[in-house]
Amino acid sequence: MTYIVTGANLKIENVVNVARNNEKVELHPDALERIKVCRTMVERKINAHEIMYGVNTGIGEFSEIVLDDDQVKKFQRYLIYNHAAGIGEAAPIEYVRGAILGRINVHAHGNSGIRPEITLTLVEMLNKGLTPFVCQKGSVGASGDLAPMSQIGLLLLGEGEAFYKGKLYPGKEAMDLAGIKVPGLQARDGLGTINGSNLLTAMSAIFLFDACNWLKQAEIAAAMSLEALKANMNPYNIKLHEIRGFKGAVRSAHAISMLIKGGDLVNDKIKYKVQDAYSMRSTPQVIGAAHDALAYGRSQVEIELNGVGDNPIFFPEENIQLSGANFQGTPVSLPMDMAGAAITMISVLSERRMNRLNNPALSQGLPAFLSKGAGMFSGLMLSQYTADMMIVEQRILSAPASVQSIPAAADQEDFVSMGMNTAIKNFQILDNAYGILGIEFMAAAQALDFRDYEFGDGVKKAKKTIRKYVDFLDIDRPLYPDHTRMKELVKSCEILHEVEKEVGSLD
Repeated sequence: MTYIVTGANLKIENVVNVARNNEKVELHPDALERIKVCRTMVERKINAHEIMYGVNTGIGEFSEIVLDDDQVKKFQRYLIYNHAAGIGEAAPIEYVRGAILGRINVHAHGNSGIRPEITLTLVEMLNKGLTPFVCQKGSVGASGDLAPMSQIGLLLLGEGEAFYKGKLYPGKEAMDLAGIKVPGLQARDGLGTINGSNLLTAMSAIFLFDACNWLKQAEIAAAMSLEALKANMNPYNIKLHEIRGFKGAVRSAHAISMLIKGGDLVNDKIKYKVQDAYSMRSTPQVIGAAHDALAYGRSQVEIELNGVGDNPIFFPEENIQLSGANFQGTPVSLPMDMAGAAITMISVLSERRMNRLNNPALSQGLPAFLSKGAGMFSGLMLSQYTADMMIVEQRILSAPASVQSIPAAADQEDFVSMGMNTAIKNFQILDNAYGILGIEFMAAAQALDFRDYEFGDGVKKAKKTIRKYVDFLDIDRPLYPDHTRMKELVKSCEILHEVEKEVGSLD
């Protein structure tokens, strides 16, 4: 399939399909026409020597300096050079591809004033599998992701570096190998390529896609632990959540009810307590709050994906340009700080259930640390240590980046979003979350093997999938291979896919 870029209706799933799954893209003819119309207006104003920020003036603290005709021609090159100021290792290819897609979608509105050759070259990069080398670190999230986006801009000059067919090449060599003509940069082209929060937004879109899948698996793990702990399932009655009104809680209670359907516990064949601990009974409310947080993050990210994040912005119909701050990353950074904290919160909930599975005083008759030979063997005692270590790291990373502004550019840019810090740390939070949830899955499967009653259909399918990768812990063995396999299993979403085949979508 091919994704048609129109400037509208770009969803996080589209970003993942193009960025991760290499779906082809095509610029809609109407979008190309809008780009051409806007460029004609810009060229007319350049020829009339109208003052336009970043076109015939300097930028930032130098915005009051007017450039002469010769400087206008050279300025975009030097703009890209001095802004390509990141540091360190390359960002993953999928992040950069997502940023390029987002930039194309900005251009598709016809308000950026760049030449159509620039946008069409970006389209070719995606379709021919050429990805600029972009340092992960260097952006403060306003004026956009200037440092990383400038490394994309270097390729438009035939410079920089790029990955092509699994190898890193000098920019011009990579462009030649891919059969892409170097368009060069004329007035406005450089700033129109870099002046938006496209990398942090693409990263946020990919994070939200993966985090939503992780959250559904957190519900599967919860259902397994709840059945192993002989939980009172009345708190999962949908009526409780509908009467309060939070959409995420209704959704979560419904998903867990689907997973335990067909089991003895939900059918009142097993004796249970009148009231369970909060980590069991409030699972829909807590996971539901995370669903709602991610839904808000999605709404803001998709607004940014489909908006005109640029400066200045041109309005051909009215023959005007306006300079503002539509590059500011805060509208994405703030909700994404909350999204990362939500994943940490659910990881804490997961660890608390795993603690109850391990603790003989809380586990409703399960052996201590889920071991048949407590004393001689320690079972899953140390698995909790590993989960706890990762949770502390998540908590440190959950401090919001959006309040960490440091002024720059001689205080012209005196409030920035630090949204790249948010995007980077969210993936670190999620990486730990895969491991924490994998440990709960492993503990829950171990606990269920000690029970002799019927489990829900979704729970049985999840346990069967886990047992393909991790055996029952009969006697102690080194657990790090099991922990690592479980982390990768959660990341792969195989448990989720198998369970949804059995019980239907958990959305």
